[in-house]
Amino acid sequence: MVMRQKRKLGSLLLAALLLLATLLTACGGTKEKETAGDNPAAGGSDSEAVTLKMLLIGGKPVDYDEVFGKLNEILKEKINTTVEAEFLDWSDWTQKYPLKFAASEDFDIVYTANWAYYNDQALKGGFLELTEDMLKEHAPKTFEALPQTAWDQAKVNGKLYMVPQNSQEVIDKVVLIRQDLVDKYKLDPVTDPATYAEYVKAVPANEKGVSGFGAKPADGWKWHELDDVLLEQQNQWSVINTGIPLAYSLDDESGKVFNVYDTPEFRELLSYYKDLADNGGWSKNIVNNKNDVWQDMKAGKVASYAQNLGTVAFNVAEARRDTPQYDMMFVDLTPDKYKTSAISTQNGLAIHATSKHAERALELIDLLQNDREIHDLTMYGIADKHYKPIGDDRYEPGPSAANYTGFSNWGWNSLLNRTDTSYPKEADDMLASWQDKVHHSALETFVFDDTNVKNQVASIGNVMLRYAIPLEYGLIQDLDKGQADLIKQLQAAGLDKVQTEMQTQIDAFLAAQN
Repeated sequence: MVMRQKRKLGSLLLAALLLLATLLTACGGTKEKETAGDNPAAGGSDSEAVTLKMLLIGGKPVDYDEVFGKLNEILKEKINTTVEAEFLDWSDWTQKYPLKFAASEDFDIVYTANWAYYNDQALKGGFLELTEDMLKEHAPKTFEALPQTAWDQAKVNGKLYMVPQNSQEVIDKVVLIRQDLVDKYKLDPVTDPATYAEYVKAVPANEKGVSGFGAKPADGWKWHELDDVLLEQQNQWSVINTGIPLAYSLDDESGKVFNVYDTPEFRELLSYYKDLADNGGWSKNIVNNKNDVWQDMKAGKVASYAQNLGTVAFNVAEARRDTPQYDMMFVDLTPDKYKTSAISTQNGLAIHATSKHAERALELIDLLQNDREIHDLTMYGIADKHYKPIGDDRYEPGPSAANYTGFSNWGWNSLLNRTDTSYPKEADDMLASWQDKVHHSALETFVFDDTNVKNQVASIGNVMLRYAIPLEYGLIQDLDKGQADLIKQLQAAGLDKVQTEMQTQIDAFLAAQN
């Protein structure tokens, strides 16, 4: 009898345990959601609420609160996330940006680029390494949309630390001119360096108070603006760093670097520049120019300047709206030469190495690049206020366009980008004509690490400011002596040591590609 009762009690206990197990199993889905909520990778409205902090470059837009307030409403619904952005103003971002990492400040997503500390912070451990598995799980649309080349270009020492933009930019420079002055003085069409020189000289000879060429403000400039066109593009060279006069030929697969200032091509260009200077092509005070050259062009004080196609095209659109009396147009002075495209790290977003919400940050980046509503909102602002959408790929500026602009939202450039309807068709046509001339060098993703030669690089920069700039602007009478003095001073500053260090790194970089 006792044994029977024990068996019955055991059966009841077993049944109770089975029932409990069944109940726990039934609740498993809820428990998994709660666990997923603790893991930012999950996203979605049922996951843990997270506030992501973004660090962006540029001035804070006037209507930031309104635009990001709307963004947060959408993000709250889609991935239970809100965003707070901090803006580093253009005037001091270079000083503040690295300090944010050095101080281990609390932020999750940060704008970065090959010109904005990407390699530097990647090597210092400032960015979180992004694996293929992370991207596939938390940024799947971006992973699929970006070509493999873009991912490869963004790697530093074989590891990935940013989600690059999905946008191909050809970075060759063109010159902006006044076609009305070409017509007025019956000049030959500006099509090459020779006809451009005639234009630059003709303007001051006929238009009182107007310079043929204007330079950007000389705020630390170490490279003549026309060198990009007339030295690099014309000769199909690539200068690795504009603060160091070392380049390689795009046709040279060995990547042998040389001093551009110690070449016959540079000596010939000096004569070209001296001719422009002696004929009033630019102000004798051009080295100290602090004016905004574009504003000087709009004011009729300057007749040309050099810049990338996109910037110049927007200038033309602005001129057609604001100063239609000046028929501005852009000209490619090296139409038959190689064209170079910006590598994918020209713009991008990285995740701070200390972020506690890395997976959610990737989900946000995925939405910024691929969700039409979110992309339009963050790139252009609120529809019918900051912009008016035209079809699927164009827009017109809205009445409050100026209140949402001027910061690094290019970090999530993507295939969803719209084009301003005022953007000149000629620019699109020119860009299209360049596509089959784009040259991809094996060194296009090489970045020089100057850690071992920082003092020499600083000294070289000082020499270039003191000797190269006046020489290139035709302010030195004896060109041969000026060139010899420049080379001598560069050698004294340690250029040979920098060249050896750079060549060593290039050789190692190329060897690793094979």
